[in-house]
Amino acid sequence: MQKKYLFATTAAIVVLVAGAWTYKVYAERNNGIAAVVNGEQITVTEIKEAYDQNPQLAAQESFENFYARALDVMVNSKLALQAATKANIQATPEYQKQLAELQDELARQLYIEKQVDARVTPEEIKKVYDEYVANFKSQKEAKAKHILVDSEAQAKEIIKQLDDKTATFEELALKFSKDQPDLPYFTAEMMVPEFSKAAFAMEKGTHSAEPVKTEFGYHVILLEDLRDTQPLSLQEIEPQIKANLSMQAVEQIVNDLNSNADVEKFDLEGKKIEAAATAPKAE
Repeated sequence: MQKKYLFATTAAIVVLVAGAWTYKVYAERNNGIAAVVNGEQITVTEIKEAYDQNPQLAAQESFENFYARALDVMVNSKLALQAATKANIQATPEYQKQLAELQDELARQLYIEKQVDARVTPEEIKKVYDEYVANFKSQKEAKAKHILVDSEAQAKEIIKQLDDKTATFEELALKFSKDQPDLPYFTAEMMVPEFSKAAFAMEKGTHSAEPVKTEFGYHVILLEDLRDTQPLSLQEIEPQIKANLSMQAVEQIVNDLNSNADVEKFDLEGKKIEAAATAPKAE
């Protein structure tokens, strides 16, 4: 296991280094210039920054594939900006109005982000994670395959072939199943009751001795594994914790802003809206 992990880590480092070296070569070619549009340059670095700012995109396609499409987009964008500047769009009232709105929105966004970052710290995330682990209650979960068919007779025939070893479970699933045979790990409440009851009563490595009827049809189940659930690692659950803490932080920031401000509200008839009375705190 350690050798396998070491090999995987080394391979990942090699890929990263190779990627960085490849980009360096591209950036050095033609002095790093990707295009010249009416005398204005677009650099390889600009396109690489756009690529790096979208991790999901980077995980799906290489920079080389992204480059050709992005180059056309950036050239067209540069042409449109040049045309807008030539038409003096920046001096129009519409531009000035939208610019002011964008500046206000950016200021609000950056303020909230900085406040959230100050509150949602690694220490706070670790505290929530430790509470999650402390309160975690383990359950049994199963890993199984199934063959789903319409009739009990067909399900019994499949079981007979499995018992007689005239065909493998995979072969029969490929030939007869109406559903994908592979199922992810599941707890009892994640499946319909009849399926869960049958699966959790089986021994690991065995198939169901009788067809299992559910609302979907008749199942032949192969139980591959049975284990106790474990808490997710901090790395796995951190994004969810951070998102939850961020939402709580935003709500608290807005409440703090309101409580420290002098705000008067009026209805559509111009009458003042009285603030709702807050319940007294329990002593």
